Amino acid sequence: MKATLMLEDGKSFSAETVGFGGEKIGEVILNTAVVGYQEMMTDPANCGKILVLTYPLIGNYGCAPKFNESPRVWLAGLAIKEKSRIYSNWQAKESFDDFVKKHNLLAISGVDTRTLAVHLRQKGQMLGIISTHCFEAKELLSKISVFRKTKKESSLPQISVTKPRQLSKAKAKKIAILDLGITQSILRQLEILGLSVTLLPYNAPAEEILRLKADGLIISGGPEEDAGLKEVAANVKALVGKLPILGISCGHQVLAAALGAKIARMKLGHHGVNYPIHNPASYKGEITAQNHSCVVDIDSLNKIKQVKVTAYNLNDRSVEEMESKPLKLLGVQYIPACPGFNEANTVFKKFIKMLG
Repeated sequence: MKATLMLEDGKSFSAETVGFGGEKIGEVILNTAVVGYQEMMTDPANCGKILVLTYPLIGNYGCAPKFNESPRVWLAGLAIKEKSRIYSNWQAKESFDDFVKKHNLLAISGVDTRTLAVHLRQKGQMLGIISTHCFEAKELLSKISVFRKTKKESSLPQISVTKPRQLSKAKAKKIAILDLGITQSILRQLEILGLSVTLLPYNAPAEEILRLKADGLIISGGPEEDAGLKEVAANVKALVGKLPILGISCGHQVLAAALGAKIARMKLGHHGVNYPIHNPASYKGEITAQNHSCVVDIDSLNKIKQVKVTAYNLNDRSVEEMESKPLKLLGVQYIPACPGFNEANTVFKKFIKMLG
């Protein structure tokens, strides 16, 4: 079925559907990773986005339930260059086509993703629309304009757990997680470390969190610029200094906002697996996975007492990590990915040391 992807500046790309037709509007973001398409589709942080995969061949290793980051697909749409006609992987349980159809995802192929990537890098991230039944530029642009002016409801009530849920009862440290969109890969690392984990609704008040008597709190990643994040930041503000807190990706931004820092939007976000960061204290570098379109404003962060920046992005000097030993706070903008089979990222090990 014929389809089109129209950006809000009028640039359009012809395509064909992968399965279902329809029409969806969302912010168009790039991801440069070679693998991980299933993880990206099921990551709640990508809720409402039109995801463009720059790697030219997608679907060649199929899909399997074990690689889902959450139970469902959160994307508004997906755009790829070429869909593989076959898949081959010993862990695969279904094809890319079957996965897309099962989750009713509006996906298109045949897109000139190279030209699209260059265009977004030059112009910046913007809204776009995928449509299979409207191809008139004026009408599509009008729909995007209406979408931009419409007040957005928070996605967090659909993403987060609705009531506290204990996932494990290990005898080790007890960790509470504010669920803004926690991923399975993060939970697996916490399990490896033998932590007792309890998921909490995104809007859990400070009093309720403190009643749990948890040894520490993790603010998970999730969708940025969501309408519900202000409430989360207000609740976190009341917890600062009362228990150790780790903020991850969007959770890092929430923690910074709770401290009084500003959050700035990037022209083109960091979405991929090869972003270099640098720790000025140790002179060590690291290659990280990232998925964000906003960053913590460094000037406002530097004004906050007892908090310091401990890692920068080597490409643009954006804040990648902040820490406060007196307040027992740690925030990472990057994704603390598993470094190897049955291993946990050093970020979590560092956080455990804060628990005392």
